[in-house]
Amino acid sequence: MTSTPRSAAAHAPIDTFPVAGSELIVGGQPLSRLAARIGQTPFYAYERAAIDRRIAELRAALPVAIKLHYAMKANPMPVLVAHMRDRVDGIDVASIGEMKVALDAGVAPTAISFAGPGKRETELRQAAAAGILLNVESEQELDRLAAIAVDTGWTVRVALRVNPDFELKASGMQMSGGSKPFGIDAERIPAVLARVAKTPLQFEGFHIFSGSQNLRAEAIIEAQQKSFALAVELAAHAPAPVRSLNLGGGLGIPYFPGNTPLDLAPIGANLAQIAEQARHALPEAQLCLELGRYLVGEAGIYVCRVTDRKVSRGLTYLVTDGGLHHHLSASGNFGQVLRKNYPLAIGNRMDAPADELVSVVGPLCTPLDLLGERMLLAHAEIGDLVVVFQSGAYGATASPQQFLGHPGVVEVLV
Repeated sequence: MTSTPRSAAAHAPIDTFPVAGSELIVGGQPLSRLAARIGQTPFYAYERAAIDRRIAELRAALPVAIKLHYAMKANPMPVLVAHMRDRVDGIDVASIGEMKVALDAGVAPTAISFAGPGKRETELRQAAAAGILLNVESEQELDRLAAIAVDTGWTVRVALRVNPDFELKASGMQMSGGSKPFGIDAERIPAVLARVAKTPLQFEGFHIFSGSQNLRAEAIIEAQQKSFALAVELAAHAPAPVRSLNLGGGLGIPYFPGNTPLDLAPIGANLAQIAEQARHALPEAQLCLELGRYLVGEAGIYVCRVTDRKVSRGLTYLVTDGGLHHHLSASGNFGQVLRKNYPLAIGNRMDAPADELVSVVGPLCTPLDLLGERMLLAHAEIGDLVVVFQSGAYGATASPQQFLGHPGVVEVLV
């Protein structure tokens, strides 16, 4: 009985980076030369030009009234955040650590918002002191912020994170609908707004994030329409005009066989209609999309080096110096129910046919350390460079780098 190979050619397009001769070109450099410049493998490389192209594509597809925010949880590399500073309209953080990175990168406090359940008292105070917008996740959090405002006399800016009764259908991670740890249930919002009116807090709007990693334009459109309608309904109970409406994100990138890139055109047309409706229904509101993976995911690669070739009962293994401790997502252990291969290639043999069935594994003493299972790749020898595409988001900081004590990974922006 033979296994069906999971061919690299069957994967989603991986044309972000050009090829010259046998080499993948990253940041204008052949991959092997970039590896020599960095001085070690494994490493992540994120390409500035690819990020800029993606932002330009979005700007062209979306109405001017829709602002772009970068959700830095996707990739909080400080130099990358600094690159984003002048290219997006805001930065959304999920911790005080991320807030500090954004502020150190020169992002204006007025352009930073902070979402996340379970904010500690010290985090609330630090965020309030910095003057950033706090997305309130619970009624207790609201009370604590009100107490900080009374105690300090500071202007404390808040928006309410809403858990609606709908979800973003077919999304990789559901963030709303039903019982969720995120935000305040929509039916509770009118009462909470009445409480806000009795505090010195500066109410600014709503944050409605329904889900992530979605490749179905029609699902995204439906969620955005429902989110806007809900915001208009809730605004009638607000103690002040809505000045900020975060419609969430959800825009996905192709990773796996059968995935196709998201069609931005209908999403842009829908948002143009929403922006026109907002001119009348929420005239003071700035509407934004909060995007992380979609901005940086395809602009990054993870590169590791083959350290051994071995055959076990007919299957060839490429053993590399990288693995799940650096790239948990690619190993299939970061939210996948059924493991699927990320697109892989031998980055210094791009002109060779992908005709060898191999599994790519890392150095860790666990069967979970798997980067590619039964894939057709170009023939690789010890010293060759394995490239994992679609690696610009949820990579280094989403991985257990201390696991089993192997060396850490290097990140570069090129």
